[in-house]
Amino acid sequence: MRTKKLGYTDLYLTTVGLGTWALGGSGWAFSWGPQDDKESIAAIQRAIDLGINWIDTAPIYGLGHSEEVVGKAIKGRRDQVYIATKCGRKADRKTGRLYGELKAESVRRECEDSLRRLGVDVIDLYQIHWPDPDADIEEAWGAIADLIKEGKIRYAGVSNFSVEQLKRIQPIHPVASLQPPYSMLRRDVEKDLLSYCAENNIGVIVYSPMQAGLLTGKFTRERVEQLPDEDWRKRNPFFQEPQLSINLDLVEKLRAIAERYNRPLAQLAIAWVLRRPEVTAAIVGARRPSQIEETAPAGDWELPDEVIAEIDALLEERERALAQIGG
Repeated sequence: MRTKKLGYTDLYLTTVGLGTWALGGSGWAFSWGPQDDKESIAAIQRAIDLGINWIDTAPIYGLGHSEEVVGKAIKGRRDQVYIATKCGRKADRKTGRLYGELKAESVRRECEDSLRRLGVDVIDLYQIHWPDPDADIEEAWGAIADLIKEGKIRYAGVSNFSVEQLKRIQPIHPVASLQPPYSMLRRDVEKDLLSYCAENNIGVIVYSPMQAGLLTGKFTRERVEQLPDEDWRKRNPFFQEPQLSINLDLVEKLRAIAERYNRPLAQLAIAWVLRRPEVTAAIVGARRPSQIEETAPAGDWELPDEVIAEIDALLEERERALAQIGG
């Protein structure tokens, strides 16, 4: 699989990386529903076998469980994979409510806990998960810079930051990467973030290129209705009317394009975000080995210009439909 240099770092990431949000399992606010740990470990190991060289996780995924699963899966294979994790999201154990905490002491404690759960001596890429509370991002970034000096972190990035927030922390320590959401259905990053990152040698690793599975072509209205109540997608506007019908119509039109190339729709969705030169790589989730086997080849698919133009026309059509319903 192709690799690209991440910003100013010496990390060359495969254009597809494995995301482990869903591997946290049940029992927290943004769960994807029940998940079998054996399948999770098999999916991670299969991703490495396929040549994927980085895994993205976070302590909030399953309240530490995802990191523990990743740690088990990479045991004995640490030299084959970069590990990216995060800090700054906590959960109230009584109510389940998520909140942000970015005080220096908390960041340091989270880093130590992640190192222990992952079973590693150093984290390759450590990211502030959300700029929340906004007032504390400088303090958190300073703490991360100290952890880099101590050798516990190699490089530091951020997730879900705006250009203005990036500008605030850059003087403290160079930002290695930004992790924003990006998909055919969610294109805000194109407005100013991608150009800012390119101008400042900041790598971009995008998440949710398949829009939480909606752009895989595996969802019908009936399947959406059958999602477990604890699956966060059941509460997401993309999966609810009136957007759902418009999105499913788009999916069918995109499927026809993918089929012309004998590719699954999921690969088209991933290759589309990778078409942008500013994007270093895309995070692709998988709950079982077969899923990453299906999506990994997207890392080497460079879309022809005529296909990009055809997709652009379909996305404009979707925007017009949403405008008519006030979406």
